[in-house]
Amino acid sequence: MSALPTSSDLPDAAALAAGIRTWIECESPSNSPAGVAAMAALVEKQARAAGLTTQLSALGDTTGPLLYVTNRAQGDTRPGILVLAHLDTVHPVGTLDENPCRIEGDKLYGPGSYDMKGGIYLALTALATLAKPGATRLPIDFVMVPDEETGSHASRPSIESYARNARYGLVCEPARPNGGKCVTARKGTGMLRLQVKGRPSHAGMQHEKGRSAIREMAHQVLALEAMTDYERGVTVSVGTINGGTVTNTVPALCNCVVDFRVPDMEAAEDTLTRMRGLKAVGPDVSLDIDVELNRPPMVKSEATTQLLGKARLFATAAGFQLDDAPMTGGGSDANFTSAMGVPTLDGLGADGDGAHTLNEYILVSTLAARAHFWQLLLRDLE
Repeated sequence: MSALPTSSDLPDAAALAAGIRTWIECESPSNSPAGVAAMAALVEKQARAAGLTTQLSALGDTTGPLLYVTNRAQGDTRPGILVLAHLDTVHPVGTLDENPCRIEGDKLYGPGSYDMKGGIYLALTALATLAKPGATRLPIDFVMVPDEETGSHASRPSIESYARNARYGLVCEPARPNGGKCVTARKGTGMLRLQVKGRPSHAGMQHEKGRSAIREMAHQVLALEAMTDYERGVTVSVGTINGGTVTNTVPALCNCVVDFRVPDMEAAEDTLTRMRGLKAVGPDVSLDIDVELNRPPMVKSEATTQLLGKARLFATAAGFQLDDAPMTGGGSDANFTSAMGVPTLDGLGADGDGAHTLNEYILVSTLAARAHFWQLLLRDLE
């Protein structure tokens, strides 16, 4: 291995904050393919300037492109380190008007700062110092997707394809607030779409001939919400519901969308079975059930525990303590790699708070140490 870079090759906190600010000011909500493409172009330009190899892949007209960055030498097919990130944010175009990018004290505010442009910038900046062949013990595959915030439906096949040649997975999702902890376990996430079909009738003159879809849905909502089991770690939430046409007609249709979270595959299969087995309570009504587990659970394995032990040593060398947080209910692309058996650490991005809010920020004082941590992790992990 050739002479290796050190933390002195990395920008200081002020320079890191300035670079991240440029990215924040490129608004890239999931529903703006053009905005995500502009964000991908910024990242690609920076990666190419560092001597890294890049590739943009179109994923369709309704989403932005996927960006792949690597330091692999041509012909190097060894299993390597898969770094995952997402270019999209939840904030619509124009959010900068309400939440302008600014520094107040130690906090760098702006939409997408914490989730997760700060994390991408730290990892890419570290990788930029490791662009030369032989600068890392393992080849690095850095995959940035355009649709994580909406479920990674278009990018999941690509994620899983890269994961098949990954020895480790590292994810740039933000560090947990109040301590900067990483994530080693996430619940699986799923969605149920339920439609109830009844029979319309005049609510005044022929009420008895109608079969209310809303009444039936009320029974189903109670049955679904009753599947929540806090002790087991299962939650079921009916998030949206709509039905009926006018007040003087017995409603013939009612729809709801349900979110559910599960801690492991046993709980997932049980929940899916119960949802698929829902039966109508009233006569002459029918249920149309469409349910899927979108992200499998990220379960902390022994291999993940060992990876965390290695990462802790690099964090200590960079000047901070790295602990893992309890299982979180939110999903990420780490769920996919973990379910494939790839030891994965998540929540390795910027330290801050306020994800998905107008008070989102990252802590400037932590940026240099976090960048150094990424440099050590990518350089020496084997």
